[in-house]
Amino acid sequence: MNRVYSVLLALCLLVLACDDKSKPKKPDNLISKDKMEKILYDLYIVNSAKGVNKKALERFNVVPERYILTKYGIDSLQFAESNNYYAFDTDAYKAMVGSIKSRLEKEKEHLEALKKKEAQAAKRKRDSINKAKTQKDSSNKIKIDLKKDVLLKGKEALLKSKKETSKN
Repeated sequence: MNRVYSVLLALCLLVLACDDKSKPKKPDNLISKDKMEKILYDLYIVNSAKGVNKKALERFNVVPERYILTKYGIDSLQFAESNNYYAFDTDAYKAMVGSIKSRLEKEKEHLEALKKKEAQAAKRKRDSINKAKTQKDSSNKIKIDLKKDVLLKGKEALLKSKKETSKN
């Protein structure tokens, strides 16, 4: 019987401990949803940049988060309160993050297409340079072959004339 009471007490405490959190109150200086989405987008970009080239940011004394807050004219408290407010509604926040993700994917595809075009242009340039070199080499080869041919004919003519002079 003692065990039953302990289990019931534990369950009651567990139920009471699960506080039903209410939605945070709307901040007075709430950042608009569109602006918040742009800020989060920039934060994703900056965090990626920090992972790629952190030393360059440090060398130029750039603090990416401070830059973004300054860019949008907000402070860290305003961002934190607005982010907390939007994040409470997980479906809406998930939609916001999904929109950001699709924008990042579109830009990635665009950049990959540009990279592919640049690679093709570089290949065409290399090919045209190689073609020009090949044409130059082949024209030089023709010139050399012509010179050899002229020299051989001249040598043959000289030998022929020596033979004729020695016969006479």
